[in-house]
Amino acid sequence: MKLTTITHVSVDGVMQGLGGPDEDRRGGFERGGWALPLFNDEAAKFINEVFQRADAFLFGRRTYEIFAGYWGLIADPNNPIAAPLNARPKYVASTTLTDPQWVRTTVLSGDVAAAVGELKAAPGGELQVHGSGKLVRWLLDNNLVDEITLLVYPVVIGQGTRLFPDTGPDTALELVDSRATPGGVTIQVYRPTGRPQYAAATGE
Repeated sequence: MKLTTITHVSVDGVMQGLGGPDEDRRGGFERGGWALPLFNDEAAKFINEVFQRADAFLFGRRTYEIFAGYWGLIADPNNPIAAPLNARPKYVASTTLTDPQWVRTTVLSGDVAAAVGELKAAPGGELQVHGSGKLVRWLLDNNLVDEITLLVYPVVIGQGTRLFPDTGPDTALELVDSRATPGGVTIQVYRPTGRPQYAAATGE
């Protein structure tokens, strides 16, 4: 399976608390719910299609619990997001989660890199990671990501956890697709291609 990450970020890279004011208040974050006013029909159509094409899902614990507490309670078989989430396999990278209640959940608590490698080697189309910023950064550090999708919202949040920290490994990206919705959300799809090239110093 191809491992893809799907992340909603502000222009300044914040991904914390996009869904609601109380979704994630870690670190005193007070600006939750910033994405919903900008989430238009075209962005929703794109996200619905993304969930429909997933063969399995991989989460960090915090995102898993947010999704389980919301989407896991929606039993509508026609809901384009809840239906695939409830019906398809879910994997959680966690050393503390021991008794997941969401159906078809497997906890990856040992050698996560090896377990994800096995999932990627299995037949299927797409293993999707939604949110799960810490996990996404770890997957990138371990060269396990095949494709990155960013939905960039036209807003600067000014505080909160960002997808990419101030320091970390460098990664070159190939742009695969780019589009903009009428409401200003841009959708960018990238493939990691190794380390970037840097200009060499030249003398005058």
